[in-house]
Amino acid sequence: MTEDDTRRRRLAMRAARRGTREMDLILGRFAQARLPAMPPAALDRFEALLDEADPDLFAWVLGTAPPPGRHAALVAEIAAFARGALRAS
Repeated sequence: MTEDDTRRRRLAMRAARRGTREMDLILGRFAQARLPAMPPAALDRFEALLDEADPDLFAWVLGTAPPPGRHAALVAEIAAFARGALRAS
């Protein structure tokens, strides 16, 4: 297992075990689907996003509060992924 593989597994675990069920589901599923193909720079951005508080993340993904500019693109990607997952279920 490479260092990047270990990092991806650690990030997937952090994403799926946030502390709030809603964010566990949203971020956990996103991580499972997208982390395997993320290059190191994208992993850095995802890791930084995971350092944010769940209430803030939830509001950003729902669109009830604007995310900070540094997270805007990734939050938009996660929100689109979550919407697509809802439509598929």
